[in-house]
Amino acid sequence: MSVTLIDQDVLTLRTAAWGAVSLMAAAGAAGSAHKAATEASIALTSATGLVGHVLTKAPKGLGGKSTAELADRVLPALTASMSLLKQQAPAEADNFRRTVLVAVEAAGRPQKGAPSPTMAEMARKITEALDAA
Repeated sequence: MSVTLIDQDVLTLRTAAWGAVSLMAAAGAAGSAHKAATEASIALTSATGLVGHVLTKAPKGLGGKSTAELADRVLPALTASMSLLKQQAPAEADNFRRTVLVAVEAAGRPQKGAPSPTMAEMARKITEALDAA
């Protein structure tokens, strides 16, 4: 089955996945934000299938003035992405969810030991948004 996504759908998926990376980087320790973003970006660009084709590049203008402003855009986009993919390509919905969660986990790896409470809480919010669809 071939799935064709309109430009708005592609933007929603990119905003969700790359925004999750940005949220995890924002929640990281000051010195590890770049490392967190790098590790998570590798996870996104390693995706396969339709999701892999869509996530090859980040959307323009993703940042916000604050983490809260970014979260206001990204968390609903995560839920919308899951709804969209469940309707149009159910197997890709699972692929998208797993890809984002691998990126979230990868973002927490630069820290020594367990992710900080801040990163763990951000990961929980991202997972909750993915599962809300």
